[in-house]
Amino acid sequence: MRTAVRLCVVAVAVCAAAVRADDKPAKVPEGFSALFDGKTLSGWKHTGKADVWTAEGGNIVCKGGGGGYLLTEKEYGDFEFRCEYKWEKKGGNSGVALRTPEKGDPAYAGMEIQLIDDEGWPGKLADYQHTGSIYDVQPAKEAKNKAIGEWNEVVIVCKGRKVTVTQNGKELVSANLDDYKAKEKNHPGLAREKGHIGFQSYNVRVEFRNVVIKELK
Repeated sequence: MRTAVRLCVVAVAVCAAAVRADDKPAKVPEGFSALFDGKTLSGWKHTGKADVWTAEGGNIVCKGGGGGYLLTEKEYGDFEFRCEYKWEKKGGNSGVALRTPEKGDPAYAGMEIQLIDDEGWPGKLADYQHTGSIYDVQPAKEAKNKAIGEWNEVVIVCKGRKVTVTQNGKELVSANLDDYKAKEKNHPGLAREKGHIGFQSYNVRVEFRNVVIKELK
């Protein structure tokens, strides 16, 4: 019995350590720069209600809808962008804005990579509305979403006219924007060479961490 109790205690300790490790921000990878200092929203600007966005527990937190987008003050052209995100509850919807101007809807004036609870969304999604899609432009392959409350990793590479999106180690999109010239009338952002990067406020609470970038030449 004592041996069983000891094993149980050890198992609990290992699980607790794993949780702590998962909650601890990772080191910035070599060659990358942190876009978030872990404490403040310095270097970012919101396009909606300011109180929707905050820095909490080492994460960027979007408390819900009404916050518009949280955009980087700096503009970026060619880059590799990485972040992790998790939903508080089912039905979450957000996105990553790319090469967007400060004014206008980033999904059209720039580009938006969709982030959504594909399984828990209370309605039918169009093919271009699934996680990883370039919104209303190129649909993504089926995402490998983690359970609600667990961290998902996204890697986005923009290099000239090429855009790739990887989630949790699976490539979801590999796009050549030149293939979508016909969409530029409604999506002028497809022709942009640089702009801001940011996160969308839409409905439920969503958190972001390990937000880093490497500019490409």
